[in-house]
Amino acid sequence: MRKIIVFGNSGSGKSTLAKELRDEGLAHLDLDTLAWLPTNPPERRPIEQAYKQIQAFIRKNDEWVVEGCYADFLELLKPFANEAIFMNLPTELCQNNARNRPWEPHKYESKEAQDNNLPMLLDWIAGYMKRDDSLSYGAHSNLFQGFKGRKTEITSNKKRHNQTLKNDAEKAHILAKG
Repeated sequence: MRKIIVFGNSGSGKSTLAKELRDEGLAHLDLDTLAWLPTNPPERRPIEQAYKQIQAFIRKNDEWVVEGCYADFLELLKPFANEAIFMNLPTELCQNNARNRPWEPHKYESKEAQDNNLPMLLDWIAGYMKRDDSLSYGAHSNLFQGFKGRKTEITSNKKRHNQTLKNDAEKAHILAKG
């Protein structure tokens, strides 16, 4: 049974990969849906509240993929996961992905609102390596290094065409660990 956590910078392709895995039959949880309270400006949801929702999700589903950039939430999932995928793409690729992403209705009320947020998002992506919070490269690297199950680090945007981590030619572009 596959129980996968997927993490990395904003724009790294976490959601795209998780949707491919969902299409293979895994239940999918996007941590963005749990991480923020519905306030203006947005505030982080207390970790205890999110943990209850995470627990309910993993109890309900035998096979799952959980994706997000919240290392603090992912640490809670680590004991239950048997696979970790670190989407460790260069900053420039993450920014290009963010510029080209389709509208995300679960995050923004309209495509226009999403586009208006793009300059802030591009700055956020650019700061990934320098931040020292649970959404940073340092936190993701520590999470990956401390994971005991199967580990895969993806460092490119190469299209997977629903052959996620199965095709040997694709694996040549992926640094598999563990």
